[in-house]
Amino acid sequence: MKKDTEKNRPLLLGCQEELEETGESRATSQRPLLEDGSVTTRCNGHTIHCLTIIGQIEGHYILPSQNKTTKYEHVIPQIVAVEEDPQIDGLLMLLNTVGGDVEAGLALAELVAGMKKPTVSLVLGGGHSIGVPLAVAAKRSFIAESASMTIHPVRMNGLVLGIPQTLEYFQRMQDRITNFVTQNSNITKERFTSLSRNTQELVMDVGTVLDGPDAVEEGLIDSLGSLSDAIDCLEKMIDRGRKRKNGTPKKKKAD
Repeated sequence: MKKDTEKNRPLLLGCQEELEETGESRATSQRPLLEDGSVTTRCNGHTIHCLTIIGQIEGHYILPSQNKTTKYEHVIPQIVAVEEDPQIDGLLMLLNTVGGDVEAGLALAELVAGMKKPTVSLVLGGGHSIGVPLAVAAKRSFIAESASMTIHPVRMNGLVLGIPQTLEYFQRMQDRITNFVTQNSNITKERFTSLSRNTQELVMDVGTVLDGPDAVEEGLIDSLGSLSDAIDCLEKMIDRGRKRKNGTPKKKKAD
């Protein structure tokens, strides 16, 4: 009879194994990689949860099965669990997304921006459209030199009523994105709006494509970097947080 090795294993972050207890000399201790692409690793005393945002960010409607998607109803509980789990020290978010549903993307971005724990994002391949707010939501953002980001106005599929109220709705939604990005990065509102309305770059479309160095130069992303740079930064943020939390005992005043 085959042994059931998975029976009665404790669950964390949906259906992940608990971290096994290891010494400081061990290189890493990893939980199994799940279908959602998340994994939690432990190295040198730092426990980091890696969250991937890939493909198209799915909203309230299920996309065709051939599309690679990030489902917000799967990601939201993970973010909450990372924030609440005392065993996890920080969040590393890897992005390679074409964008997707505006409200779903903003919901995820707001959750990440509201976390107290250290957070670092790394754009690999692309962080387009609503992926831009997600990239800047972390406390520190990186982008690979070969990656790119597309900034463009809000667009909508399906039936659209040609009335002034529709244009006003579009503008208000665009303002929500612009305000979030400018509040969580170093780019100005005027510059971000100018890039999104550029008509000289994209064929039969409006917007701007920024490669890695350009995204940093514009103040959208903090630094150019790779995976090791992002992890090093996150570990330093964790260490600084521990020092602030522990603090230095105050000396008693002499009588």
